[in-house]
Amino acid sequence: MGQALAQEAYSPDRTEWGQPDLQGVWNFSSVIPLERPAFFGDKTELTPQEIEAFKAQTELGLKALNSQGVGGYNTFWTEMGNGDDNRTARLIYPANGKLPATVEGVPVQVGGLGPDEPGKRPARMVVGGIAKNGPEDRGLSERCIVGFNSGPPFEPNLYNNNVQVIQSKDAVVIMTEMIHDARIVPLDDRPNLNDDIRLWTGDSRGYWEGNTLVVKTKNFNSLTQSFSVYGSSKNKLLTERFTRSGPYSMEYEYTLDDPSTFTDKIQVMTVMSKVDGQLYEYACHEGNYGMVNILRGERMAEARDS
Repeated sequence: MGQALAQEAYSPDRTEWGQPDLQGVWNFSSVIPLERPAFFGDKTELTPQEIEAFKAQTELGLKALNSQGVGGYNTFWTEMGNGDDNRTARLIYPANGKLPATVEGVPVQVGGLGPDEPGKRPARMVVGGIAKNGPEDRGLSERCIVGFNSGPPFEPNLYNNNVQVIQSKDAVVIMTEMIHDARIVPLDDRPNLNDDIRLWTGDSRGYWEGNTLVVKTKNFNSLTQSFSVYGSSKNKLLTERFTRSGPYSMEYEYTLDDPSTFTDKIQVMTVMSKVDGQLYEYACHEGNYGMVNILRGERMAEARDS
């Protein structure tokens, strides 16, 4: 097992009602890739010497990136994680460290900062778009609906990899920095919403399993992708597990089951780090001139070419 998984059981502080205290701001940045790079082969862990070598190599790469001008962002703004985990992949299932195969015919929308990816609505990618006929043709992050790392599940990305946990006796609030979205997770055994009520971040219910908070989420609205660039979230069932592993660390593990998209389940573990600070409002809709200018520029191009 990796260092993050091999720690002795940690006994967390308790809230006034006796539940494990998970409260605070947590950062889920990670230097560990989701999938195991091919050059590692079957190697699941790195030695301390290999970790130091990769750190040095990464530093050289970052300096090279910054030497060619700022552009949109330089690497000052990029959250890289703390490097305390010695695993070669955050995927813990499948055991080969690779995402399972997709079901035949599953839609794939990659998106990105390049040319549009022609296709039909809905545009489920987070960045990029399928056209510029209206905001519905643009990626969900451009529309300030879903952040590119806000999940669920949480997946590390360039920046704003922060989440705040707030607890009461009967509910937990999980608030992401990106798009400033809050999931209110009841802990009182109430039933899920009716199947025909669908939400962008699904309908969550939680319970305690020892020192672990377990959150099960379903009823996603199908307008987001199941995972990464693949499929639709309509039939996705997500199980998240939050476990304090130390005074400044928490293991975040999730299992994604979606037989409409993947031929097997996906299981990932990321180590979160406690942040000595607070979240500030992520205002996205306010002043979203980018969306206005994208659509206005396309109308001007159409008028010019007509």
